[in-house]
Amino acid sequence: MRLRELLDATELGLLLLVGHATDETDAPPGTPSLDRTISAVATNDLADPGRFLTGGELVLTGLAWWREDGDAESFVRVLHRAGVTALAAGEVEHGLVPHDLVRACRRHGLPLIAVRPETSFAAVTEYVLRRLHRRDPGSPAGIAGLAALVERHRRLLADRAAPDSVLELLRHTLGVDVRVLSATGRQVSGPRPPLRAKTAAALAARHLAARRARGTAPHPVTLGARPYSLVPVPAPVPPSGSAPHAAELGDWLLVLEADTSLWPAPDRELLDRTVELVADARAAHEQAKTARNDLADRSLALLHSDVPAEEIPIRLRSTAQAVVSGVGHWPRCQFVVAGGEWHAGRPVPAAALRVLLEEALIQEDGPVPVSTEDIAATVDGDRAVLLVLVPEPSDAHPDPALDHAALERRLSAALVRWLGPADGVSIGVSSPVAEPGNARRSLEQAHNALRIARAAPGQVTVRGPEDLTSHILSLLPLIPAEARRAFATRLLGPLRDHDARHRTELLTTLETFLDCDASWTACAARLHLHVNSLRQRIARIEHLTHRDLSRLETRLDFLAALKSG
Repeated sequence: MRLRELLDATELGLLLLVGHATDETDAPPGTPSLDRTISAVATNDLADPGRFLTGGELVLTGLAWWREDGDAESFVRVLHRAGVTALAAGEVEHGLVPHDLVRACRRHGLPLIAVRPETSFAAVTEYVLRRLHRRDPGSPAGIAGLAALVERHRRLLADRAAPDSVLELLRHTLGVDVRVLSATGRQVSGPRPPLRAKTAAALAARHLAARRARGTAPHPVTLGARPYSLVPVPAPVPPSGSAPHAAELGDWLLVLEADTSLWPAPDRELLDRTVELVADARAAHEQAKTARNDLADRSLALLHSDVPAEEIPIRLRSTAQAVVSGVGHWPRCQFVVAGGEWHAGRPVPAAALRVLLEEALIQEDGPVPVSTEDIAATVDGDRAVLLVLVPEPSDAHPDPALDHAALERRLSAALVRWLGPADGVSIGVSSPVAEPGNARRSLEQAHNALRIARAAPGQVTVRGPEDLTSHILSLLPLIPAEARRAFATRLLGPLRDHDARHRTELLTTLETFLDCDASWTACAARLHLHVNSLRQRIARIEHLTHRDLSRLETRLDFLAALKSG
């Protein structure tokens, strides 16, 4: 197809930045022609994409490679030498296409098109490829050419992109919906809206059964009257020494709404190429996850070490900066700790719990969205430990945090295929950690919440810091009133005496500190104090009471005393 045809597609809303949109007899010398032929589409965000280009392509780029003026020259030079037909640049990354790129395209005579944020690369790819194959897209020659094109996309997209554009292409070419699901039924990639939750869970269960039976893929499945084919997506490296459940829970599967056993050979070749592309996407996903999980490993080792408390913030902050790309500060997060037992008293493998929690925590919609990029996970003995990034407070959501009840529901649904009636899994969640100085305390809080969860009824239980408070307060009525008053007087008496003699506000400071879950910044803001002034007050409270407020047991004692006195 001609470049001019693409620009005439009003539904795409493309904007020509370099080239001549009208009669080219009036175009200035050197203006690139819009009668150039597009023979392929390539999505690329590599700084040097030359080795993947053969000429005639429409190159789509999200501009992830561009950081400052001067970056565009070498990129455009490579495209020009490769004989690329045109460059289409997305506006999502930088708001507008950088003028540096416009100038470089003008110098090299390369047509440049702006792709507005509301237009997806998948839509552009679909438009072009449908026209490239519209003469007879279902013929063996057309399918074979499409298979070659998918192979090309596989090489180009493996490092960065999800395979959405190719799955969309298959849907329009073959008339079949193609999705990628996780082993719990979560949609990783594919058309929207996703499958109904029950359908996705049923397909994931059938995949698990076929996996354990070592059946030959694709696995034909019928739900209701609708046929499906399930194709396992190969893991990048077969996990060695890991629990079988961990390997199962990490699976990806390709789901096609058709019986592919009836397909002709060219269509099956196209499917094979698609599976290879999705396997590359999975490998890139696993590589990125490994880097994030290194954050959890290093953070946990540091919090368990003998590093002095005053050095913890500095070391944790540098750890977060080294692992979480683009984060220049300690990211606001919550600790999630999980443990479980089979009916025979054996612990559920921590590696399996880690993978399961990663799946259950992903919730890309709602007031507290969590994506795969927001989770760092590791194991600590027979427990799984996760750090989950949560959004910063806003006017709409002043204290965003994980929804314990929703997490419990998702875990219960995901675990139904792995837990027997006498098995159980318990999870403890900390308060959000806004600063690294509170990380050790918050990890301890999550472990204590896990203890409360283990004592609660139910097969899958999730508890948080507010449950610790409720648990302690529920026990107070069992203690005689006289004993409660004596305990409160002994613990809080020195603070009341000091406030009365020196007109200080140590008791108020203590109450606010506990109400803010021992967060220095939140407490200082509520009391309108500098953090250093707050630290001095807390140090005075610890000196007068001979208690250490960094310990959860101490904070619970003070809470009980305040409620009793």
